[in-house]
Amino acid sequence: MQVIPAINTISFGEAERQIKQAAEFSNWIHIDVVDGVFAPNVTWGAPEELKLLVASGQPLVANFEIHLMVENPEQVLKSWLEAGLPNEALAKAGAKRIIVHLEAMQDPAYILETCKNYEAEAMLAINPETPTDNLMPYLHEFKYCQTLAVSPGLAGQQFQKPVLEKIKFLRQKFPDVKIEVDGGINLETAKLCKDAGADIIVSASYVFGSPDPKGAYEELVKATSD
Repeated sequence: MQVIPAINTISFGEAERQIKQAAEFSNWIHIDVVDGVFAPNVTWGAPEELKLLVASGQPLVANFEIHLMVENPEQVLKSWLEAGLPNEALAKAGAKRIIVHLEAMQDPAYILETCKNYEAEAMLAINPETPTDNLMPYLHEFKYCQTLAVSPGLAGQQFQKPVLEKIKFLRQKFPDVKIEVDGGINLETAKLCKDAGADIIVSASYVFGSPDPKGAYEELVKATSD
């Protein structure tokens, strides 16, 4: 199982600090982008600042997964896909995976085609209260999906265990689709997600709420590798 540390913060300064930390122990970094409309809170989410961060000083060696909890994901999609190094040889070094919500998506064909053009993966997410049946028609084209295990936006929420049944259902119906779980991940829920059939887990507060983020991350990796 893959474990990805998540950045969920309101300031660029804190995001920069956590991104640099995460890049030391993970080759994937998840960034939560919340606009205050799709979800009630607002997080840092400036692709131009990420581009400058990646390009400045010692380059970060990381793949960025951008979780768009926004009302109009199609409008901001390209800006995140282009948030890589300003270098012709690395013109496609922006986000390697974009997560859009079924509840906000207007044009799935545009999402898929644009991600393909930038050599990035497209992941389709649903909120905890959204029926899994709503997701199913799209999973013949989207090869990655996410079941959000908390209400969108805020880190530190409690894992909603009914999501485990969604994971089991999706695993049975779509054995070739990669399933990610985001929200409320700790050592206990990480194991539950793995047992249910998830491929990827994402954690913000368990990792960065710890005095030792690297150690917390490694605990999650160990807990899901047995």
